[in-house]
Amino acid sequence: MLPSRRGPLAGHGAFAVLLACAAALRVVTMLGYRPATLYWYDSYTYLDTAAHLAPSAAFHPIGYPLLLRALLPFHSVELVVAVQHALGLGVAVLVYAVLRRRSLPGWAAAAATVPPLFDASFLRLEHAVLSDTQFIFLVVAGLAVLMWSPRLSVRAATVAGLLFALAALTRTIALPLLLLVVLVLAVRRAGWRRLAALGLAGTLPLAAYAAWYAQHHGRFALSGADGVALWARTMTFADCARVQPPPAEARLCPNGTELDAASEYVWAPGSSLNLLPGDRFAHNGLARSFALRAIAAQPLDYLGKVVRDTAIAFSWTPIAHPARVTPAFGFSHGRWPLAAQPLAAKVQREYDPDLRGMRSVSPYADFLVAYQYVAYLRGPLLGAILLLGGVAAALRPAVALLPWAVAVGLLVGPVAVLDFDHRYVLPVVPVACLAAALAFSRRDGSPGARWSRG
Repeated sequence: MLPSRRGPLAGHGAFAVLLACAAALRVVTMLGYRPATLYWYDSYTYLDTAAHLAPSAAFHPIGYPLLLRALLPFHSVELVVAVQHALGLGVAVLVYAVLRRRSLPGWAAAAATVPPLFDASFLRLEHAVLSDTQFIFLVVAGLAVLMWSPRLSVRAATVAGLLFALAALTRTIALPLLLLVVLVLAVRRAGWRRLAALGLAGTLPLAAYAAWYAQHHGRFALSGADGVALWARTMTFADCARVQPPPAEARLCPNGTELDAASEYVWAPGSSLNLLPGDRFAHNGLARSFALRAIAAQPLDYLGKVVRDTAIAFSWTPIAHPARVTPAFGFSHGRWPLAAQPLAAKVQREYDPDLRGMRSVSPYADFLVAYQYVAYLRGPLLGAILLLGGVAAALRPAVALLPWAVAVGLLVGPVAVLDFDHRYVLPVVPVACLAAALAFSRRDGSPGARWSRG
């Protein structure tokens, strides 16, 4: 009797079906909204930086513009989002591969990939010229490398460090994330050689970029907006009668302008920062000094605002924060012209001459408008996933503590340094799902000898 032959998809049938359906959804998204979603300031600044590589003086480091630069010869924003949709699928593949490696049955590993594969918010995010999809992929890839084997090698630690460095050069919130990863591995006693390899590989690229930034802007840093962001965070609670800032910083005290979200203070014309002479980011150092002083004087008020805004993520009905935004269900019908600003025309001329603004196309857009109301991860479900991940971290710290700690860091970090944004919650989802699924792994978390079977 001839031995049976197992095909390459043996044991992975459920995930293969999910991946194929998710890929079809992304094709529908590209057909339904041509060519891509562009956001004022962010998208146009990224595209302009890609055409003229130089460190941005404000919010955006160089990581995402490097991807855009690699795609510049094709002069197609539509190709950019196609690559991002592929990265979105890649995130699910990484989560699934790590879970199967950790001996989860096929159904459990496949189930963990459902939210990032099918939540309509991910479809929208991948279809926008924004750094988030690349950031998510790099963070999950870094975790996958660290979690692949029960004994971390120096080589794996080095590769993971580089991936987290690239994540930090994509979104600076990954910088404290790198410190968190090192701390968790130190608690797990990963060994000083591995920790050193991770730390060096994670910090050297950042130091090189900071030196390049200093050549252009005169300050060794990754961005010129960290102080402004933290200052905006303090505007929701700072009481200068308690802070007692020196005269130079006192100009940044709350001036009676009341806004519904901390991030609004960065841009509001009437906020104290924007009443100072010159560009708002020219006062980054002064803003940072004021913010740290305010947090030191009012630590409980600061923590209270962070907890309150983080809790928005767990509401059943999406809460608009700030009120002017659409927190979810953003697929709609219409036409969205290019922004009426010189940078838009410059991007059109230098990056994609065929760029004409986005339009919805029926029947594909019709399907997505209806689909988004069903395919949305409600806040309490995210809370349940994080809770299950916390249980897994307590029961199986050797495997689940790291992704759960990263998920919590991704959730709280942006709120702590600026504000809550529904967009910033999405990186939490695949990492939280990875941690939660590990509750069903073997107690020792060791890779299975036959992980290809379902």
